[in-house]
Amino acid sequence: MVYLHVPFCRSFCTYCDFYSEIACRDRDAQLFEPYAAAVCAEASRRRDEIEATRDLDTLYIGGGTPTVLPLSLMRKMAAHIMTGGVPPEPPASLRSDITRHHPSEFTIEVNPEDIVEKGPEYVRGLLDLGVNRVSMGVQSLDDGILRWMNRRHDAAHARQAFRILREAGVDNISVDLIFGLSQLTRETLDATLAEILSWRPEHISAYQLSIEEDSALGAMVREGRYAEATQEQCAAQYALLCERLRTAGYTHYEISNWALPGREAVHNSAYWTRHPYVGLG
Repeated sequence: MVYLHVPFCRSFCTYCDFYSEIACRDRDAQLFEPYAAAVCAEASRRRDEIEATRDLDTLYIGGGTPTVLPLSLMRKMAAHIMTGGVPPEPPASLRSDITRHHPSEFTIEVNPEDIVEKGPEYVRGLLDLGVNRVSMGVQSLDDGILRWMNRRHDAAHARQAFRILREAGVDNISVDLIFGLSQLTRETLDATLAEILSWRPEHISAYQLSIEEDSALGAMVREGRYAEATQEQCAAQYALLCERLRTAGYTHYEISNWALPGREAVHNSAYWTRHPYVGLG
């Protein structure tokens, strides 16, 4: 069970305080290649730790924004992790080992804008690496809220990205949403849920907005430029989520996660049971 953190984003979301660096296209190689080499080296050093967690054979690549990385570097890192530290471009005699060590659940987080920009070929490349689950950060289908969040995509690109994932062959998609915003009305949330449910993703994660001290949103709250949602607002939005997803046939298997039967996230569920894991990156 391995988590790999990719600490790069094209822009910072209003609410986020995860460690990340802005990746500008004119210096991608200066950031990405040393990072990938460091991950491969770390995976090699920690080979015994990785092997000790293989009783739950999952790999989750999150961030940050993993989809800013080119497939070539993703392939190098995945090869090291999946084979316990073999060279990033293994000889033919080792390629069967990569296949044999494909995790049973291999999730990657994606940004809608990257999927639209890079297209189905990039998605098929991820599938060739062994990715069999994609988590896409949609957050909202209201363009005003997306702009306030400083997301790179709009609602139209979220729709287009989901279609690209499906048509490229991804049959296990999780969609992330955010609730608990003071400006989020019941009508807006209901409309977003109705459309997301029409897509029929296998999994939906809905997280209540939190005010992180070091985020841009934290500064907005301190300066009086944003008023937090009340407990009553948050409770009402959460209740609406629970009602709509239950009615649509999703199992509420964890506080922020819903899944169609049999599509619960193995990797994320294991954190709750305190299963040992290795964190890289």
